[in-house]
Amino acid sequence: MKKREFLKSAAVLSAGVFISPFISACENNNSTEDSGKPKTPNPPEKMLVALPELGYSYDALEPYIDAKTMEIHHSKHHAGYTKKFKSALESSDLQEMSIESLFQSLDTSEQHLSLRNNGGGYYNHKLFWESIGPDKGGEASGNIQAAIQQSFGSFENFSNKFKDAAAKRFGSGWAWLIQDANGALKVVDTPNQDNPLMHQLVEVNGQPLLGLDVWEHAYYLNYQNRRKEYINAFFNLIDWERVNSRLV
Repeated sequence: MKKREFLKSAAVLSAGVFISPFISACENNNSTEDSGKPKTPNPPEKMLVALPELGYSYDALEPYIDAKTMEIHHSKHHAGYTKKFKSALESSDLQEMSIESLFQSLDTSEQHLSLRNNGGGYYNHKLFWESIGPDKGGEASGNIQAAIQQSFGSFENFSNKFKDAAAKRFGSGWAWLIQDANGALKVVDTPNQDNPLMHQLVEVNGQPLLGLDVWEHAYYLNYQNRRKEYINAFFNLIDWERVNSRLV
C-alpha cells in the first residue's frame, strides 16, 4: 500500500472511532423517549373478585353435605355475595387494596356496611370451599397437628372446643380456627359474615386457618334444626393439608 493511501485509510478509521459512540448515544436516547413522552409505570392491579369453582362436584361431599344444599349454597348464596361485593368495591376508593388490608380498614360506618357483609360473604365462603373435600377428614397431621397439640393439648380438645363454638354461635355466623400474631392457635366465632381479619369489628384478630359456616342455608335442607349433626359431619370433610398450608 502506498503511503498516501495508508494515511487516507487511517484517517477514515480514526473518524469512525469518534463518530460511533455519538451515533450509539443518539440511538439510545431515541429508544427511551418513544415520541418524546416519558414512560409511566403500569397502575397496580385491582382486586380480582369472581365466584370460585369448587374443584369437586356438588354431590362429591355426600352423605355429609347433600348435592342440593351445595348447589344452592354455591350458585345462589355465594354467587350473590360475590356480585354484591364486586359492585360495592367498584363504587368505593378501596379497589387497589388486598382483601386482607381492606378487611382491616373496615369500621362500623354505613359506607362500609356492604363491603363488610358482602366482602365477608365472598371471602368466608371461598375459604370454606377450599377447606373441605371428598375423601378428607380424620385427624390433622404435619405442622398443623403440632400447632394444635401445643395450643390445645390434643386434637380431641381442639375438636370439642371448635364444635362447641359452632354450636353455641347464636343465630347466623361462623366458627374459626385462627392463628394470632404470636403464632398461637385459637378457636373463635363471629356473627353474620364477619371474620377475624376485620380488626375493628371483632374481638379476637388472627389469620383464618379453618372456617365453618353455621348459617341455616348451609345445612337446613338435610339437617333441619340438628346443627350439631352438621358440625360433626364437617369433621369428615376437612382438608388438613390445605389448612396446614395457611400456617404462618
